Amino acid sequence: MIHARRRLFLALAAALCLPAHAEDAPPPKAQDLEAVSVIGQGETRQVQRIVPEDQKVLPPGTSPQKILNRLPGVSVQSNDAFGANEESQSITLRGFNTTRLGYTLDGLPLGDNAYGNYNGLNISRALIAENMATVELSEGIGALGTASTSNLGGAIQYFSADPAATFGGKVAQTFGSDHNRRTYARIDTGDYKGFSMYLSGVHADADMWARPNSPTNTKQFNGKAVYEFGDGNRITGFADTSRTSQADYAYLSKSGLKRGLGWDWNLYAPDWNRALAAAYCAPAYTKGGVSDPRCGFSGGVDNIDDAYYQSRALRRDDLYYLAGDFTVADATTLHTQVYHHENAGQGHWWSPGQKSYPGTPEELPISIRSTNYTINRNGAIASLSWEWSGHRIEGGVWYEKNDHHVERNFYYIDGPVSDYRYLSDPDRRLFSQNYTITTKQAYLQDSFKALDDRLSVDIGVKSPHTTMTARELPGVESPYANGTLKAEKSLLPQAGLAYQLAPGQELFLSYAKNIAAFQGGGAGGPLSVSQSAFDGTRSRLKPEESRSIDGGFRSVGEAYEASVAVYDVTFNNRLLSLNPCPSIEVGTRPECNTAFVNVGSVSSHGAEVTFIWKPVRGFQWYNSASFNRSTYDDNYVASGKVVPVKGKATVDTPKRMFASEISWTSGPWSASLRGKYTGRRYYTYTNDQSVAGATSFDAGASYDFGALGGLKGLVLALNVTNLTDHRYATNLTAFAATDPQGRALAFHASAPRQTFVTLTADF
Repeated sequence: MIHARRRLFLALAAALCLPAHAEDAPPPKAQDLEAVSVIGQGETRQVQRIVPEDQKVLPPGTSPQKILNRLPGVSVQSNDAFGANEESQSITLRGFNTTRLGYTLDGLPLGDNAYGNYNGLNISRALIAENMATVELSEGIGALGTASTSNLGGAIQYFSADPAATFGGKVAQTFGSDHNRRTYARIDTGDYKGFSMYLSGVHADADMWARPNSPTNTKQFNGKAVYEFGDGNRITGFADTSRTSQADYAYLSKSGLKRGLGWDWNLYAPDWNRALAAAYCAPAYTKGGVSDPRCGFSGGVDNIDDAYYQSRALRRDDLYYLAGDFTVADATTLHTQVYHHENAGQGHWWSPGQKSYPGTPEELPISIRSTNYTINRNGAIASLSWEWSGHRIEGGVWYEKNDHHVERNFYYIDGPVSDYRYLSDPDRRLFSQNYTITTKQAYLQDSFKALDDRLSVDIGVKSPHTTMTARELPGVESPYANGTLKAEKSLLPQAGLAYQLAPGQELFLSYAKNIAAFQGGGAGGPLSVSQSAFDGTRSRLKPEESRSIDGGFRSVGEAYEASVAVYDVTFNNRLLSLNPCPSIEVGTRPECNTAFVNVGSVSSHGAEVTFIWKPVRGFQWYNSASFNRSTYDDNYVASGKVVPVKGKATVDTPKRMFASEISWTSGPWSASLRGKYTGRRYYTYTNDQSVAGATSFDAGASYDFGALGGLKGLVLALNVTNLTDHRYATNLTAFAATDPQGRALAFHASAPRQTFVTLTADF
């Protein structure tokens, strides 16, 4: 594995330093963003896009994922202004949650976007926001060649910007609320006989917006090199390194809000004595129903889960790819890509009731629980397209080998430490699993036109095969399972049609089936259970699968773009962690331990509308609306009792969403205002508890001073997030069958209003 990594690094280094020798090679062609169809004109499926201009309403550095929130059918939630706090970041689409969508960067797979990831990384750690070129959201049906094993409900493809054709650079400095400080710098070599490259970096610091104001720190580097030669040949190298240390916020419950904890309720730190008093109320210190005399709650807290002393997420990523696009013959092109991703992460939680130095005079009722992750994955992608007699035939393969490790440890402490470093040499180890995950996928597609080129047809199949093997290491307290799971299909069909009624007017219709690989490791999954639980259910485990149909109408005129889409989706073999037996039988048979169980299917129906009005140059009014009904088709059994969820709305799925954004530019001035309404969302499967719908606003304005001194440009920008300072529940963090008292720690709070000022200089 070390040799493979070294070879990939050397290949990338060669691409970054490749000498230019093609005397007549044209300069790199940057993507013409003005020509990008925001509503997916010409596509045979529902596709929506965002471009760099769409970021201006939000502060620099905002995650490209958060920017998607204005698109129809999309709900993006996070409790920080930049949408980068991963524990509080979520996205749902047409009833599918974060981990059932697919994600790629320049074609490279990013995994399933789980918080405790096992097969990838979040886009914020893979790409600096300023280096984004465009994002393509396939709502419901991703392209056949998408390198993902989780895209049941759609795919998000991020694309990085190419190097500039002329020498130059950019420096941007942001100052904002809660001691936000962010510096971005980039330098471009310009084109030299077909070769161009940029190097860029970010350093960002911010405090929490609530007590104890713990710091978050990010350091990130992106480098990209492109060499174009001959007739349509291109070699691309990309490198990303990311180091993040994120302070995580406390979870909230509806009960806690009623008890007066409030939207700004967070962690105990720096009040160590209060954290100790609450920890002494844990079950480990309760004897015969009598609490420890040192137990004490205060200020509206009435249980040990309402708060804890500190919490933090550490992530370290290195990501590289080398890609080539070649014209190998007349009308025949080849795309190749190899990549490597290495990750180390730890999630720290000052766990109440878990003793440090038990049975000694130094005993404390708190220790640091750390979930540790590593990823080491290598992969290759190749596709060949051939133009023949009006047909574009394309076939491709994707292979990935992923070595993943996850373990959970406890580290003893002797006082109110706030340790922001990676921990080693644990005092206790609960479990420790090694995963080997091998993915193989092939696809074949034919695209052609008929009826005087008014009808476009895409038809094809793909064949995914994923094998996941877990091995528990010895010397642990609560061993997890050993075993192997496979998710595979010989043929999954996909077809799409687009018919041009008149110039700028088209109908589209698409159909697809898909399956998802089983989750593993840091994200949990069917192997993150005891051996007996896995053995009792493995024969009944099936990969989750979906069937999607969507269709609609698009219209483009001189002053507008419009799109209407309707869809019907069935989601089968939904997996849930449950105990299917009565409590008296728990532990008596393998199938009576908590395990992942098939709980049936989900049906989703809905409509999405987009309307963009551009009456005059410099003014745009963007609007989107979505209507969704996603319901469970089956009841399920937990602890021997039927849970009546049939016909109930799926959790974290708003029935209605509306977004509107006005953007205006006049001379050196520009301004934008965005509003988004997200409807009521349930966090219990029986729909007895929910969080209210909410509307939030963001605003941005800037002034361009133009060339100044030795600078090519100087821009001053102001951004305000949550403009009205409305507080509401953002991402839903936990789901349950029922929560009659509202005590489930089910959501994070929205960030308050925050203000950011950025000065950007181009040279």
